[in-house]
Amino acid sequence: MDPLQEALRVLAGKRISDAFFLDILGADKPQVFGILSGADRIRRFFFKDTVRLCAICNGKSGRCSEDCRFCSQSAHGSADVAIYPLLSAEKLAQSLRLAAEYPLDRYSIVTSGRGLAGEDLEALLEAYTRFPGTQMAHCASLGILEERDLRRLKAVGVSRYHHNLETAASLFPTICTTHSYADRLKTLEAARRAGLEICSGGIFGLGETDAQILEFARTLEALEVDAIPMNFLVPIAGTPMASCSFLSPLRCLKILAAFRFLMPRTPLIVCGGREQNFASLQALIFSAGATGLMSGDFLTTPGRAMEKDLAMLKDGGWRVIRGRGYEEEV
Repeated sequence: MDPLQEALRVLAGKRISDAFFLDILGADKPQVFGILSGADRIRRFFFKDTVRLCAICNGKSGRCSEDCRFCSQSAHGSADVAIYPLLSAEKLAQSLRLAAEYPLDRYSIVTSGRGLAGEDLEALLEAYTRFPGTQMAHCASLGILEERDLRRLKAVGVSRYHHNLETAASLFPTICTTHSYADRLKTLEAARRAGLEICSGGIFGLGETDAQILEFARTLEALEVDAIPMNFLVPIAGTPMASCSFLSPLRCLKILAAFRFLMPRTPLIVCGGREQNFASLQALIFSAGATGLMSGDFLTTPGRAMEKDLAMLKDGGWRVIRGRGYEEEV
């Protein structure tokens, strides 16, 4: 395996083979930093030394009808999490104003449940129309929705819909039984038809094999998603996956690098489980191909303080940017 030579092939417009993707995932420790050099070369060619930041607001928490085995918000588990209905428009706007104090590129409202509907959906659509103007782009993560509702989201200023596939189709039935992989794909396709960008990735550490990571990556490649959020499992007491172990930092870096080689132009956003799984190596995520971070707290687990992330980026010489075409450096 020659990662630098393969990186040059990628930059020349060639697609990597399944075998090379699997070689990255199976590489031993002495090979890892050569792989990172190749991934970093690709990343810098397409994204220079830039990083984009995003953050989320947990707009409705707990009592989810779905049985996703990793999720602390599922009503099928017994995790100790906050439970509350959809936040008021004023509370959502207050959260947005606080987020706007930081150099965020995107900000998303996330709600628990199979899909936001009825009065809750109407209230959230109204809230979007009342949000104060900021430089941040608006995203939404509201579960399984129909195209008509996704079009309404676009009409109130949402530009990107987030809906994770979570893992490979072959593994998904062991992770969730209350809805299907096809349901998730249908939502992504509807969001695309509605004129929204789509942000879709998943969680690593669910028991997937290397072949299933490849299967998952090829699915995202075929969908031509606009951004890939990459989460790494944090086992939570009260969920069926509470006894799982964290991934090793090197394993996480190899997963990132494999995705960068496969999808050289697609933003890779490192999200949940960053501190726990990358541990002291998290500053290497950019060398492995990451182009963005979700900063601040996550849905039910604490994240890394924005100030710490900004200090890490400054120390590494990375430029935090907002807007299309690298228009605004902050």
